[in-house]
Amino acid sequence: MVHRSLPCQPFCWRDSKELISSKGNMALSPAPPPNFSWVDPQKVAGLALPSSPEHYRSLLRHGVQHLVCLCESKPPHYDSCPGLTLHHIAVVDFTPPSLAQIQLFLSIVENANSKGEGVAVHCMHGHGRTGTMLACYLVKVKNISGVEAIKEIRKIRPGSIETKDQEQAVIKFQHYLCDKVTKG
Repeated sequence: MVHRSLPCQPFCWRDSKELISSKGNMALSPAPPPNFSWVDPQKVAGLALPSSPEHYRSLLRHGVQHLVCLCESKPPHYDSCPGLTLHHIAVVDFTPPSLAQIQLFLSIVENANSKGEGVAVHCMHGHGRTGTMLACYLVKVKNISGVEAIKEIRKIRPGSIETKDQEQAVIKFQHYLCDKVTKG
């Protein structure tokens, strides 16, 4: 499900420490979202649950126009910023996403990236469900094994992919892609 948001206060940067609103007032820099990091710069990133309008403004400032929420419910204040589209793919905590959910996530990333738009994906802490989706992205885009993708995501985002079932989902996704190629 896709949700468009309402306008946020427009801002411009004077320098790296201060933000000026369109009305000329000083404003604080948007707080960085928790556990944010790029996995593929300007294409796909992971983070923990954003919880304030400042987190969404920071995502936009970092080039993210699409936010994929893997939590069972939508994040707070998700509708507080324009230019940021929410995609909700509910995955139960500590479980792996289904093949259909992985394919939906990768489709969102591919469509956004084809327009030069960045995507960020999150769950509660940005580890299990988020890491699983990001590893599947690496399997597809880098054409690497599931095991290699898990290692790479854990190097970039320590603590990622928390359960054996989540690890297996990445490996099964790799096998799915291999079968798809061989069957043509």
